[in-house]
Amino acid sequence: QTVLQGIVLLPLRVVGIAFVLLLAWLFASIATFRHPGKGSVPLKGWRRRMIQTTLSCLTRTLFFVMGFQVKVKGKRASLREAPIFVAAPHSSFFDAIISALTGMPSIVSRAENLSTPVFGTILSSLQPVSVSRQDPDSRKNTVTEITKRALSGGQWPQVI
Repeated sequence: QTVLQGIVLLPLRVVGIAFVLLLAWLFASIATFRHPGKGSVPLKGWRRRMIQTTLSCLTRTLFFVMGFQVKVKGKRASLREAPIFVAAPHSSFFDAIISALTGMPSIVSRAENLSTPVFGTILSSLQPVSVSRQDPDSRKNTVTEITKRALSGGQWPQVI
């Protein structure tokens, strides 16, 4: 019975995951198409709302298709209350769950991740703070960028 369920569920889940990822890529591409100042100017208006609503919903759907059910207790802190979220250990795909549940904030990510096909487009739509491992000043630049975004008075989304 378990083998039979695996034979049926695995292909359905793979197709579902591929479909949701392609939809997420499409919405991320639309939201960032012809956006001036890639990463240096915050997304505003319909672009930001599209990222927050569609990508958050699609990410939740993706994890549901993979078999995860996440229940949230409490309420999310607003941008005014907490311009910076801290999530630990920041080393797995579970960071995406936190990101979806907190309204798709900006994240801190390796610069190399932005060049990954499909995922790079989705990631760039979140306007991440990029960290370059080859740049010796990267740590200082990252702290400066996070501080700038946190003190922007709500122009930038929260940073996780």
